[in-house]
Amino acid sequence: MRFSLVIPCYNEAANLPLLLERCKALGATPGVEVILVDNGSSDNTPEVLSTLLPAYPGCRSIRVEQNQGYGFGILSGLRAAKGEMLGWTHADMQTDPQDALLGLALVERHGQHVFIKGRRHGRPLADTLFTIGMSVFETVLLRQPLWDINAQPTLFSRRFFETWETPPHDFSLDLYAYYLARQQKYAVHRFPVHFGERAHGVSHWNVNWAAKRKFIARTVDFSLKLRRTLKP
Repeated sequence: MRFSLVIPCYNEAANLPLLLERCKALGATPGVEVILVDNGSSDNTPEVLSTLLPAYPGCRSIRVEQNQGYGFGILSGLRAAKGEMLGWTHADMQTDPQDALLGLALVERHGQHVFIKGRRHGRPLADTLFTIGMSVFETVLLRQPLWDINAQPTLFSRRFFETWETPPHDFSLDLYAYYLARQQKYAVHRFPVHFGERAHGVSHWNVNWAAKRKFIARTVDFSLKLRRTLKP
């Protein structure tokens, strides 16, 4: 298996028909699998997946019985994956799962000793400014260039994944993987991806500025721990 794309799905039943349609070309690509992680959903995600997945070769699902965080769902999918290259993206359709094919093209060009991330455009100005502020903060604090940290998709080698020792179970997983790749001198390659509106539902964290403040507090706390435990 050449590549496994993990997509955590928490209460995304309404998005799943569209999501699977957008994953169809990925699943049909030789050597590529798509793993949808039912991340402890309390809606009818299990029933929707059971009904729809037989029509999408190359796509499969695993179930996390109790939601333990965004990162936990991704890690569960990565551990179940079979690919030499691994990656993840989101289920909310704000970025297209097929963007992973652009990431794979960069792997073909540069080899497996790379860390690939999208670079979002088309976002609201307030969200863009928030991302710039967090990027500057993390770059200064961790002394590594870290920009648009939560952009998707994210791709890397299995060899890199096997070096992860204590990855976080929340949204800090994006920062952890990116920082670790910088520390281990992986070549980081970015490519532009369009960031649109959610097809259905609402964000599980980016709801308002109060939620952003909580996100900042958790991120700062994790970043300080990261700096102490993973010193250059």
